[in-house]
Amino acid sequence: MNWDDVRIFLSVARSGQILGAAKRLGVNHATVARRLTALEAALNTKLLTRRTNGCELTRAGEEFLLSGERMEAEMLAARSSLGDADVAISGSVRIGAPDGFGVTFLAPRLATLTASYPDLKIQLVPVPRSFSLSRREADIAITVDRPDQGRLVARKLVDYSLCLYASRAYLAKHATPQSIDDLPKHRLVGYVDDLVISQSLNYAPEITREWHPAFEISSALGQVEAVKAGAGIGILHTFIAREHDDLIPVLPERQIRRSYWLSYHESVRTLRRITAVSGFISDLVHREAERFS
Repeated sequence: MNWDDVRIFLSVARSGQILGAAKRLGVNHATVARRLTALEAALNTKLLTRRTNGCELTRAGEEFLLSGERMEAEMLAARSSLGDADVAISGSVRIGAPDGFGVTFLAPRLATLTASYPDLKIQLVPVPRSFSLSRREADIAITVDRPDQGRLVARKLVDYSLCLYASRAYLAKHATPQSIDDLPKHRLVGYVDDLVISQSLNYAPEITREWHPAFEISSALGQVEAVKAGAGIGILHTFIAREHDDLIPVLPERQIRRSYWLSYHESVRTLRRITAVSGFISDLVHREAERFS
């Protein structure tokens, strides 16, 4: 059995598509299909059911996926142990993060990391979605929940706060709420309720049960822009809102606390590029912890 064939199988299993796997691996899709056929022949079993809209694992494929991931973990560990301190940190690291943290905090600071390691390629994916580390959708994930499933290494990065904000122009036109009971009289901005990726983001009930947004956006940065434009009052990250002079705290005594967590799969914990990037992010957040208070 050829390890490259196993590696290709893992990529297809994780992406659900031959074409998607081919793009990620940088090879022709026909090559991927051919290597999959060779692997199935070597194992004398069918691993994937090909469909027009993608691939689906067979029962044997699901079982082999676990074996393949163990092989991958051992291969990564072997490469890492052989790559001693004399070898430069290189390769690609994909970071999945919420858009607010990823765009406003991480993106402007990652240049320092890439300058330190010129052979290191960083892929930052700052979108409001969850990432499967076991399926390698990301190498490192920043989340608002502590991961509790899978073989993951996780640590808390920092606690952060959220508060009600409105634009200066909105408050001049509609007056500033003096109590929580005044909020239903105002236009509110919040998440699209049925698209919230984590219950940790469902923080409006901690402010009031009478939270009925007139404008819903499934993006923290989208909410900031809407509130800035005068769409209404929203619950915004304080570390983002403070950067905009036109955003005014409303009922500032009503604060919500949440946490950011960093995690990566246990199988890559010894990879020097993973420890370098995760350590950089942790140190960065620690140095600027006051920003999130």
